[in-house]
Amino acid sequence: MAAPYHYTIKGQNCWLSADRLLFWEEEAALIVSDLHFGKTGHFRKEGIAVPQNVYKEDLQRLVSQIQHFQPRRLIVVGDMFHSRENKELDWFRRWRDDFPRLDIVLAMGNHDILHDDWYMNAGVSVCKEVHVHGPFSFTHDIALSPASAETDNYCFSGHFHPGVRISGGGRQALRFPCFYFTPNYCVLPAFSRFTGMALVQPGPADKVFAIVNQTVIPC
Repeated sequence: MAAPYHYTIKGQNCWLSADRLLFWEEEAALIVSDLHFGKTGHFRKEGIAVPQNVYKEDLQRLVSQIQHFQPRRLIVVGDMFHSRENKELDWFRRWRDDFPRLDIVLAMGNHDILHDDWYMNAGVSVCKEVHVHGPFSFTHDIALSPASAETDNYCFSGHFHPGVRISGGGRQALRFPCFYFTPNYCVLPAFSRFTGMALVQPGPADKVFAIVNQTVIPC
């Protein structure tokens, strides 16, 4: 695994991982967005052939990051799950049992539609509004919570699946997932690789870090 990229926000040490999440050192917390667990199972139930190993690989990547950073808490800024309960979410429940001491906090996204009892039984604390912890706040869609970007708390969000276009020689250009930082909030890349991307248009004060060949690079 490539070394994470160090970035400081409000005096807090954050480490950007090429596996599409961020580690908050002071609170020993992994911050991640748009895991969309159960999405491949949802597509298969609809008759669309999606390889099952897509979900397994995403889950294994998360396990690897937990083993590497040894967090006390996992903060998910929305769309942890994709739809209704299916077999893949049963696998998640078994996976959850392997990490009983890991606190999981979910700032609910538009795809998080499971019953409240399901989250409780799976050991997931749910926040239906903005989750605030220390100098940071967490919400799924910053466009629907504009007040979150106007407070003293720096806000982490997801939903957009941000990407950036990088041009090479011969008029070639490729798109890569990215971390998108503005002065007031950050949009995290979608953790799941079974998602699309929306290209960001950074302003002069914004910073973008692309994930290229399992390495985080400033753009």
